[in-house]
Amino acid sequence: MSQELIAIVEKNCLRSKVPAFHVGDTVDVHTRIREGAKTRTQIFNGVVIARSGGGINESLTVRRIVNNEGVERIFMLHSPLVLDIKVNRRGKVRRAKLYFLRDRIGKARRLREIRVTKTKTSKAAQAKAGSKSNPELVGASS
Repeated sequence: MSQELIAIVEKNCLRSKVPAFHVGDTVDVHTRIREGAKTRTQIFNGVVIARSGGGINESLTVRRIVNNEGVERIFMLHSPLVLDIKVNRRGKVRRAKLYFLRDRIGKARRLREIRVTKTKTSKAAQAKAGSKSNPELVGASS
C-alpha cells in the first residue's frame, strides 16, 4: 500500500519528456543557476560517464575537461533545475560506467562515435507530410 502511494506521488514529479541518451554520449545539460535575485541558464557540456538510480531518483554523471583538469557534475534527471538535455554525439561504448576515463589523458580519452543515418522515405510519404506541414495548401483545398 505504501509503495503504491509513493509511486502515485512520484508520478506527478517525473519529467514527461526525457531525451534518449546513453552512457558515452556527449551532452549539453542546461541548468538554472540562481545568483542573488537573478536566475540564468548555464550549459554544462561533457561526456555521460554514469547513469544510475531509477524513477525520481535517476541521476547522470557528466565529465568534461576544463584547463587540463577533470570536472564532474552529477545531475538529478527529474530536477526542476535541469531545464534541458541535448545530445551532441553518440558514443559507442561497451561498459555501463566509464570511470576509466578519469585516468586517460589526451587522445586516449576519445570515444568512438556511432553514426546515425536517416532512413529514406517514399515520395508519397514526403508529399503527405509536406501537405500537412504547409498550412497554405491545406487552406486552399478547403
